[in-house]
Amino acid sequence: MTARLGRTGAAAALALAGMIGAWGLAGPAAAQTPAEQAQTVAGQRGPVTNLPLPRYVSLKGNEGNARRGPSLSHRIDWVFRHAGMPLRVVAEFGHWRRVEDRDGTGGWIHYALLSGVRTALVTQDMLELRTRPNPDADIVARAEAGAILRLNECDPDWCRVSGGGQRGWVPKATIWGVDAAEIRD
Repeated sequence: MTARLGRTGAAAALALAGMIGAWGLAGPAAAQTPAEQAQTVAGQRGPVTNLPLPRYVSLKGNEGNARRGPSLSHRIDWVFRHAGMPLRVVAEFGHWRRVEDRDGTGGWIHYALLSGVRTALVTQDMLELRTRPNPDADIVARAEAGAILRLNECDPDWCRVSGGGQRGWVPKATIWGVDAAEIRD
């Protein structure tokens, strides 16, 4: 029998429709300045942390306000509402990080609301978690589209994930939160 990792159980799931967008004239994904665009080129390093840009992080708590600019005085364009949600950091400014979700929606979030713990968003419904990185390996669990799983190691084509008390391997192309060429030990 295989376990099912759903959107409402212990799998720390994400219901994409549950994210609440603030309505603004510029929409939830405000345009980047030329300086921000320059920082989003692959292979760059953040001017504050000297960490690679872009890179993945996760939402630390149950809620994170994505603002139009890097300060509390800027308007909130979007509210992320799922602990562990994977986010992609594309720019840095002081204590602020410009992040995007899978759909490219985002804004500036204070660094204290982010965690370096790597998670992944399941993009395929009823994704099969397998005992080994092999399409013929035994199935140990299934995860619904939108579930958030903890990201462990990754080889060129597969990643080991865990959630809801289950652990297994999934094809890298079926999750969001890891780059195609990324290898993790």
